Amino acid sequence: MADRDPHEYEGKVVFVAGGSSGLGLSIGQDFAARGAKVALMSRSEERVQAAVATIDTTGERAIGLVADVRDYAAVEAAIATAAETFGPIDVVVSGAAGNFLAPALGMSANAFKSVIDIDLLGTFNVLRASFAHLNTPGASLIVISSPQGQRSAMFQAHACAAKAGINMLVQCLAMEWGPAGVRVNAISPGPVVGTEGMARLTPTPEDEDFFKSRLALRDYCQPEDVSDVAVFLAGPQSRYITGTIVDVDGGARLGDSSADAVTVTSRESATASFRI
Repeated sequence: MADRDPHEYEGKVVFVAGGSSGLGLSIGQDFAARGAKVALMSRSEERVQAAVATIDTTGERAIGLVADVRDYAAVEAAIATAAETFGPIDVVVSGAAGNFLAPALGMSANAFKSVIDIDLLGTFNVLRASFAHLNTPGASLIVISSPQGQRSAMFQAHACAAKAGINMLVQCLAMEWGPAGVRVNAISPGPVVGTEGMARLTPTPEDEDFFKSRLALRDYCQPEDVSDVAVFLAGPQSRYITGTIVDVDGGARLGDSSADAVTVTSRESATASFRI
């Protein structure tokens, strides 16, 4: 992780939806370590308060808020509470997500809808509800997307549809809200070590090894790889960046990189190495 300046975000307010675990919590912790006041939102009171305790136990630098991203009124109330507690919001991170492996023919309409509602509708709710409470000009909205938004995958019709929608939403809002001094970007992480999503997608060591073997960089993303990019997108160094999907995925969006193109010495060995 890059060295943290404990005063870099002093006086700034950061709101994180999906902030009780995984990437959301990691991003919240990183901003807090750089001096920001942080509001974490989650569906679970117990989990969000445990997450807040990893940052601050006094309530002066971090608070936990309970809302389901699918419930616009609840999200709106949570964001309003954050702004009332800490002041206008400088950075919003929308990271709530749901996923599972399922073929389209083995998935109910309700199962498909559940991912669309959490990922796409939830992202809209967080961004739309935050607008009235932003510290403008200069506010930064950051959405956590995924490679499925740019590359199709079997057993991921629901996630691909949701993430592709999120990427377009980011670009549309960047156009609409740019004149108000609001930047909107997304981070598209690849497989992240230690997350619930990867535990479901690669439940065994063999599954994990196979997944890594197909990545160009042959390893999972670390949470700080993503939080470092979030910090960059929120800061003055990225003042002219908006409507961008930043890939932090080890090449996952590129496709299967399992073939050996480094040590092969002939056309025949390249053919043997390549797998379709």
